[in-house]
Amino acid sequence: NNNNNKFTQGFSCCFASNCVHGCVCVLKMSDIETGDEAEVFGDSSTLSTPLLDEGAFGPQQDVAFVHVVSSVEEAIRQGILPQMIVQGSSGSYFCLNINEDTVGVFKPKNEEPYGRLNPKWGKWFQRNFCCLCFGRDCLPINQGYMSEAGASIVDQMFGLGIVPKTRVVRLVSPSFHYSRFDKARARAVEAATHKLPKVGRKFRQGLPPKMGSFQLFVRGYEDASVALRKLKFDELEDATKHKLKQQFQMLVVLDYLIRNTDRGLNNWLIKYTKASAETQEDIDLVAIDHGLAFPLKHPDNWRAYPYHWAWLHLAEFNFSEETVEKILPILSDAEAIETLCDKLFILFSQDTGFKRSIYDKQMSVLRGQVVNLKKALEERMTPAELVTLPTLTVNLRSRRKRRAMMTSMSSPAYTQSFTKKKPWFKRW
Repeated sequence: NNNNNKFTQGFSCCFASNCVHGCVCVLKMSDIETGDEAEVFGDSSTLSTPLLDEGAFGPQQDVAFVHVVSSVEEAIRQGILPQMIVQGSSGSYFCLNINEDTVGVFKPKNEEPYGRLNPKWGKWFQRNFCCLCFGRDCLPINQGYMSEAGASIVDQMFGLGIVPKTRVVRLVSPSFHYSRFDKARARAVEAATHKLPKVGRKFRQGLPPKMGSFQLFVRGYEDASVALRKLKFDELEDATKHKLKQQFQMLVVLDYLIRNTDRGLNNWLIKYTKASAETQEDIDLVAIDHGLAFPLKHPDNWRAYPYHWAWLHLAEFNFSEETVEKILPILSDAEAIETLCDKLFILFSQDTGFKRSIYDKQMSVLRGQVVNLKKALEERMTPAELVTLPTLTVNLRSRRKRRAMMTSMSSPAYTQSFTKKKPWFKRW
């Protein structure tokens, strides 16, 4: 970075793992012109919260995304606090800017469904009194926020365009759920600083930052369970039908690759615009809630965690040529798949509970999904037929440098194994 002083004058360092200095450079929002974005996200301010880089091999971060997070921090400093989302089993929050507009959704790691600071009493009761049926044995514990960011990486890698941009950040707010110890410590340090400033400055001030996923907020959408009841597919215009089918197939590709175990009709969204004198009929689809994806094995115990979109009418259409031409070349490129695995490794390894053995199992499931999806696209199957293919995992025979491998998925460098054990309940 020192080789280009003119370029680096506008950068400040934040924590990450892939920079030569152990950091990633982030543009200071006061040093750039944000244009119309300032009107949407509020006044600009210097980003003080580190952004974890989720796998981009370059030094730059998305300027607009950094500006959104910066506006949330400025709002918190002005007393406009994130608001807890009542729905769901985890502690998640709507984040506001200084104009009190919702601009993102933050999901802290330690407030996940099985986190120690989960504020929802239902999961607390289950963790303490129903431990035998606690959690999903096919998923790593308390890594949902990494899964959220990982789904965004897959979306960008394949150009799906259906996942709102998601990154891993650190935020601090009194509205988050903290332990009594953290609150008492913050009060004690504040009192000590007031009475003995020189002593108080030696301790961290305030509440500890929380690491979690931050996803950009989308407006004008409603749950698919609601929208699909209103829409009559046969009455839509041909262009709208085609766009809906195409975006639905992008959803299928995403869910199948990451083996999403929580895709119901209430965690993907649809925005439908009726035709009028001023606007044409249009439809858009967005996928959210990916905290229960990237399993370390295929579900084989009690529940199958099926893809609920497989029973929709949209799942009966064959994969279109447009989908095949867009997705199949990437699936057929072993180097591209290993590059995706590398990006996920950079992301997942930043978690404090990261284990290489767990990551290897997650990637084995992902590679197996790649094999099945590739077959389905080559044979022009339907999404409903795709989910009936035998589940398998693809393992690397050795841990040599994966990016140097140019072999195909069927080469001797890989071993395939089919999942023989089946869950008891296939539709639940």
